[in-house]
Order: sequence, then C-alpha cells, then structure tokens
Amino acid sequence: MHLLTGFEYSKNEYLDIIKKAIDMKNNNAKYQDTLKGKTVILMFEKPSLRTRTTFEIAAYRLGAQSVYLDLQSGDLGKRESISDYACNLSRWSHALVGRVFSQKTLEELSLKGSVPVLNALSDIYHPAQAIADYMTIYEHLNKIEGVKIAYLGDGNNVTNSLLVAASILGAHVTCFCPQGNGPDTEVFLKAQEIAKDSGSHLNVTSDISLLHDFDVVYTDTWVSMGDNTPLDDVLNKFKQYQLNKDNLNKSGAKLVMHCLPAHRGYEITDEVIDGSKSVVFDEAENRLYTHMALLHKYMQ
Repeated sequence: MHLLTGFEYSKNEYLDIIKKAIDMKNNNAKYQDTLKGKTVILMFEKPSLRTRTTFEIAAYRLGAQSVYLDLQSGDLGKRESISDYACNLSRWSHALVGRVFSQKTLEELSLKGSVPVLNALSDIYHPAQAIADYMTIYEHLNKIEGVKIAYLGDGNNVTNSLLVAASILGAHVTCFCPQGNGPDTEVFLKAQEIAKDSGSHLNVTSDISLLHDFDVVYTDTWVSMGDNTPLDDVLNKFKQYQLNKDNLNKSGAKLVMHCLPAHRGYEITDEVIDGSKSVVFDEAENRLYTHMALLHKYMQ
C-alpha cells in the first residue's frame, strides 16, 4: 500500500493515523526503536525546511535510518530512469518518501518499486500536510467531523489535499479563490462524490462576502513553489483574499492555519500569524508526529 493522494484511506484509517500521531507526541519513548534496523529514502526534487527535517527526525526517533537524496539538480528520470531508481532503492530500503514536481513520478515509483511510496508533496497533492492539519484541528477543537474550514487564496496541492481528507472525514471546506485559481477540478469532483456519503460539504467561490460562520481559516502562498512569478505581480488579483484582521473577524474562526513558508504581508499579515488564534506553529510541529505515524504504519 502507498500514500499517493489521500484518497487511499477510509475515515477510520485517517483517524487511526491521527490518534497514533497524538500518542507518539505524548508518549514518544514508547515507540523508540520500533523501526530499528530499517531505512527510509527521502527523494527531494524541491527544497524543504519542515518536510525534510521532520521526516529525518521522525525516522531517528523510531530507530530507523534516513538517507536523503538531493535531486534538485533535475537528475531524476534523466541520468537514470525512474523505473531503475525505484528498483534499485527498493533493494536497499523499506520505504520511499518523495517530494517531487510531478504526481506521475510518484505513480511510477509505486508501480516499479517493491516498497511503500509516500507522497511528501507533488504538483497535485500534499496528503502528509493535510494529516498534520487535521491532527491540529482535532487537538484544538476536539473534533474533525462537522468542522467548517475556509481556505483563502490560490487553489493548489495543499487545497486539494484539504478537500480530499475533508470529504472522507466529514469536515466542511469552502475555498475562496479568484476566478481561475481554484483547486484541481478533477480532484474536487472526486472529493464531492465521496462527500455525499460522509456528509461533508465542499464548495469553491470567488465571493469573499460569504466569509462568515467558520471554525478555521486557512491560507497558503499565492505563488506555488517553482513558479517564479513575483508576488507583487499577483497582488491585485489576490489582495481581497488576504488573511488579515478584517477577514479573520468576518470569518468568526477560532483557529488560523498556514502550512508555511509564509510570505508575511501578502497572503497573511503579521498580526494574524502571530496572533492569539494562530496555530500555525502547532501545525508545523505536528508534521513530526504525523510523519512518525506514517513511517510506523508503512515500515513496521
């Protein structure tokens, strides 16, 4: 089994991972050396602070060895085929973690390799981030089902994965995005189908006047990693979706979230990210424990 999209999991599987992560956070010593003698390969085509650091520490805390492959030079699939990468690395490790440009890379790794492949970010999905997000919501609100989340800004891989997990967990997500900047249409429609059974309500709108009566307000950068468009060039398009004090007050939200890195003064203001409702750094901390739970699930 692999974690490629987040659609692979049932509600109980999501909750099991989240509860395991919380237990690991509170009882870390209980899991020490549970993966002793095992190795995870971290394949990174994109730069990272939180993802690389937390996966490496997660492996260490579980007694496993992590090996980091810096693929930012663009070698993956060029110097050697992705198929051969997968076949070689599967002989030496117990799992592959990929932070990649293309979802197709992860799919090929999973098809050709013989060990679990975990998505640590692709152009379409960021399921590990979403798990940490819903863990954080559960810690602060003591529930996930029925929680109302407003996402402000550019629809991207993070937005897609928030929708995927919400559709299965029964949370409600409304994406407030400029016209033409919503989440992936195929992902959204698939999540909507699943939501019919879970009771989740998923919406996309450009009408920021509907921003009220939410529990959580979430934002992310207006320009995705790898896009070199200057933020000032998109400011006029996105400025009404900025997570500032006014929009926070309108939303009624109890929690402010951002997956980081944040461009302060653009998608979020200092007074909001540093304010009393911000759980942004709790969210970042929880990446460690959800990554521990994922490695434990796939490598045990």
